[in-house]
Amino acid sequence: MPHAPLARAGIDAAIDASLRRLRERAAAVDPVVDALAAAIERATSGGKRFRPALVVAAFETLGGTADETPALFPVAAAFELLHTAFVVHDDVIDHDTHRRGALNIAGEFRARGTIRGADAAGAALLGDAAGILAGDLLLHEAMRAVALADLDATARADLFELMDEAVLVSTAGELADVENSVTQGELLDADDILLATANKTAVYSFSAPLEAGAVLAGAPTESRRALRRFGEKLGLGYQLVDDLIGAFGSAAVAGRREGGDLHEAKQTPLIALARQSENWPEVADALSEAHTGPVAIRAAQRALAASGARARMESLVAETLDSARATVDASLLPDATRAMLFELADAVQDRIP
Repeated sequence: MPHAPLARAGIDAAIDASLRRLRERAAAVDPVVDALAAAIERATSGGKRFRPALVVAAFETLGGTADETPALFPVAAAFELLHTAFVVHDDVIDHDTHRRGALNIAGEFRARGTIRGADAAGAALLGDAAGILAGDLLLHEAMRAVALADLDATARADLFELMDEAVLVSTAGELADVENSVTQGELLDADDILLATANKTAVYSFSAPLEAGAVLAGAPTESRRALRRFGEKLGLGYQLVDDLIGAFGSAAVAGRREGGDLHEAKQTPLIALARQSENWPEVADALSEAHTGPVAIRAAQRALAASGARARMESLVAETLDSARATVDASLLPDATRAMLFELADAVQDRIP
């Protein structure tokens, strides 16, 4: 971004303002809610905050001026709050108690329950309840940020439509992902798995933030459409790379155990591609043991690579990102916006483990 340090400062200030308001209100209600608000602050801290950065990047490269648009940073912050809400809920769905090497909200409240005398089931219930409620509060804060931003009625309506679609599509992707993970893998259609993969992140992480920046900049409809198309393709490429990281990435890169997706038997596009290979029986046998530990995970990694699934997945990523770049080439977006989008595509490709 042209003014990255100033943009990050503005984003951080807007997020901090939302969290501070939540903490102050929670403290006046009940100590346990105050503890939840403190856990939300910890869950929201750190990270690259690239979704709000995308809002600002699109806005600035399309000619927007931050000093003349007081709504910019509150709206950008809304996408980080939305992201944290999804992450917190996702941890509950996956029964995860840690994130980035530390206890997450569910983990903190499981520990709180144990300290207060709850048995294992009771502590787990408290942790899940805290995670669900924290995600709900964050969703509300995200919508509130847009509702109270200094915007005209048309821009506010457009932004709410973007947020509405982001929540709905991400919900569809998450639910389909869970359904795929608990149903018979042999009956799953590869295209359905790919659709769930795209829906989980493409809209809320890429197309919606980019288009939100365009709305704030007053960009023409065609620019918004081009950003949406690019964001959808980039988001799919990003999630495909994330699936490669989940299977082959180091613990440091993945932010959790190496081969976590294999350990959890997730039905990802990588597994769908392996199922189409002649080596599937060997891959299936290796995957069935992956939950037992690091040695079995490495055996599953080798089997997936030998099946050709990893190479095919990397080719699919390249094709998807090339399609995203072609969308930019065919657009009438300003040069600064085009350069920024190409850099994004390159950055996603560079994440391949």
